[in-house]
Amino acid sequence: MRQNQIHGSLPSTMEFMAVIDMDLSSNQLSGPLPKLPTTLSSLDISKNNLSGPLPLDLGASELAVLILFDNSISGAIPSSLCKIQSLQLLDISGNKLTGSIPDCIVNSSAKNSTQLRISNLSLRNNKLSGKFPSFLQKCKNLFFLDLAHNQFSGTLPAWIGEDLPFLVFLRLRSNLFSGHIPVELTKLVALQYFDVADNNLSGGIPKSMESFHRMRIKQDNEQNFSMAITFGTGLEENELNNYIENVTVVTKGQERLYTGEIIYMVNIDLSCNHLTGEIPEMVSTLVALTNLNFSWNSLSGEIPEKIGSLSQLESLDLSHNMLSGMIPNSITSLTYLSHMNLSYNNLSGRIPKGNQLDVLEDPASMYIGNIGLCGDPLPNCSVNADPGIRRDDLDKVSFLLGMIIGFVVGLLPVFYLMLFSSRWRNTYFATVDGLYDRVYVQVAVACRRL
Repeated sequence: MRQNQIHGSLPSTMEFMAVIDMDLSSNQLSGPLPKLPTTLSSLDISKNNLSGPLPLDLGASELAVLILFDNSISGAIPSSLCKIQSLQLLDISGNKLTGSIPDCIVNSSAKNSTQLRISNLSLRNNKLSGKFPSFLQKCKNLFFLDLAHNQFSGTLPAWIGEDLPFLVFLRLRSNLFSGHIPVELTKLVALQYFDVADNNLSGGIPKSMESFHRMRIKQDNEQNFSMAITFGTGLEENELNNYIENVTVVTKGQERLYTGEIIYMVNIDLSCNHLTGEIPEMVSTLVALTNLNFSWNSLSGEIPEKIGSLSQLESLDLSHNMLSGMIPNSITSLTYLSHMNLSYNNLSGRIPKGNQLDVLEDPASMYIGNIGLCGDPLPNCSVNADPGIRRDDLDKVSFLLGMIIGFVVGLLPVFYLMLFSSRWRNTYFATVDGLYDRVYVQVAVACRRL
């Protein structure tokens, strides 16, 4: 009954209904969510006006899909969710939930805690707090995790890279996470989307980024990831519930909404943190990347020389850092590039030209704040700013110019005396004539003897 104008509250006697799949999404239902039918396997009441807290006992012990996003549900997440061992997809994003996530490992027996089957978990756009949810350590089948736009804090645990081996989508942006990015995260060989922007992370970027195997090869088969963002249930071949994950992605200088096509997005976004150190050279091996954003940090050093190897890159943002050196000429090889921002760094030298760089919109804003850069679209370069002239060549030119200037300066007094002093001039010519005569005589005598 989705996409109608049904209003009012849900009946409190729903738990006695003999229903397996229920879809009431995109209506005008209000009031609290009652206890669910025990036979229920799939429920979608997203995009309504539900309010109040979730029931302490959800019922529906065989529930596999629970979709409640874009409502006004408040309060804490009940610990009864831990009892639903069959739950595979949980989306309660876009509500007013508060408090910390129940520790299902504590509230469940050790035997049952290993049987959590969740593959898709979306809690974004709430007011949830506390540390990174520890119960996820038992979600071995997790593909999709979105905790963005909450108030989670503390450090990122190293076990993410060890206990979530199938994780493809990890989105933690706009929280209060601090500390370093664990190097163990590079063990997530299936990771395709990594977003920890707008936190308080510090330290350096892990150097072993080449371990992100899914980012290194162009994927022809998105089966695993598509299973994580889409879900269909129904009777036999008649699907009653179709679910496609909606994700807002900050790319190309703006926030864009992605639905099913998110499976093609290969993304690393570490922007708006306190990261330091250099950009690892290994980032150039992630040739499947479509979006790379390291902006608004304190990164130093040079842009990786082989950054042009990222042949699929569509958006590159390294702005507001302390990067130095010249822009690598290989950057002209990024033929899919439609947005680039290198502004407000310490870059120098001539701006590369050619291919896609010549057709990017608003080119001047891409390089603003780099006082050492020059060339179109900025003012023309001097010799010293031209990367085509090597430093040792400049040293040779300077040496030769110094010799010439010294020679000229040394001869100026001689020329002055010759021009304005007749005594010096007569002496000079007499000396030259005498020298000529002596040389002539010596040569003539030598020839006579021969």
